[in-house]
Amino acid sequence: MLQIGLTGHTLSARERDWLQHDACAGVVLFARNFASHAQVRELCLAIREAAPRPQLICVDQEGGRVQRFREGYSKLPALHGFETLHARDPQAALGLAREHAWLMASEVRASGVDLSFAPVVDLALGNRAIGDRAFAADPQVVAAFTRAYVEGMHEAGMAATLKHFPGHGSVLEDTHHDAAIDSRSLDVMRTRDLLPFAAGIDAGADAVMMAHVTYPQIAPEPAGCSARWIGDILRGDVSNGGMGFRGVVFSDDIGMAAVTAMGGIKARIDAHLDAGCDVVLVCHPQQVEEALTAVEGRVLNTLSLIQLIGRGGLGWDGLLADTRRAAVQRQLAGLSAPALQSDVLSGAIHVGDVA
Repeated sequence: MLQIGLTGHTLSARERDWLQHDACAGVVLFARNFASHAQVRELCLAIREAAPRPQLICVDQEGGRVQRFREGYSKLPALHGFETLHARDPQAALGLAREHAWLMASEVRASGVDLSFAPVVDLALGNRAIGDRAFAADPQVVAAFTRAYVEGMHEAGMAATLKHFPGHGSVLEDTHHDAAIDSRSLDVMRTRDLLPFAAGIDAGADAVMMAHVTYPQIAPEPAGCSARWIGDILRGDVSNGGMGFRGVVFSDDIGMAAVTAMGGIKARIDAHLDAGCDVVLVCHPQQVEEALTAVEGRVLNTLSLIQLIGRGGLGWDGLLADTRRAAVQRQLAGLSAPALQSDVLSGAIHVGDVA
């Protein structure tokens, strides 16, 4: 199945045709598709009306520099801002991270979008693409935040997606632009990068997005194209050293430079699907037609995404009237402000307070 990108604020005739294709599982929205929450809701309705089967509509609404919907939405701080608070008061930090997740997911769902690809559970070790998108450098701390964030998303009625498996934070290269090679062993990764993923899976995370990083000591191809990583390690039985994951596996965008060595569009899609990915992301509209042609004749798992599609939730007016939203906005506004952060720690602003 393919998750595709669109060009603008409304559907074109050609994009309506794409949505009719048997292999189209849904749409990934970007800033280029956003004008307002009302426009996004109309676009989502148009997508669902144009398709003959349920469509999963997704976005990256992490906070910080990766927040596709901005005007009219809460200004979500980057996840790395929680680390300083955690050093002073772990419980306050974890509670606030859960509220961040609830607020983010509530606003996205109220817009008609099913899923935000969150949380990032890579380690904050200086990767050019990850940067302040990661909670912290310490895997145990990231694991604790992962649990809290998954719980907050679930509280808002949204599935959680752990990314980027098995860990993108420990290499420098940005896979949008370069190949990335991580030469560590699986034993080392089990004690480091895999810990937050294990915590998220234990907390009930519904999906995982693969990294385009290659780990040559474990498999010769990028992780998203590797049956070793997906079938043996991620989905493998715990009794055999696997992680026992039973949810949906997404590729990262196949338009990124780190997977061009796999070949053309068809070769990249085949490599990901053959390795065990349920859904391949084709985020660049100029690649969609070739991608749809590439999967013709394949057996498709058309039911794999049903569990991720939203079931309604508050509309936008209902969310605006929810006093919890305003309370969480106030708490998050203090995340990087020392005076307000002190208020959180002292109890003047209560994490989870909905008054």
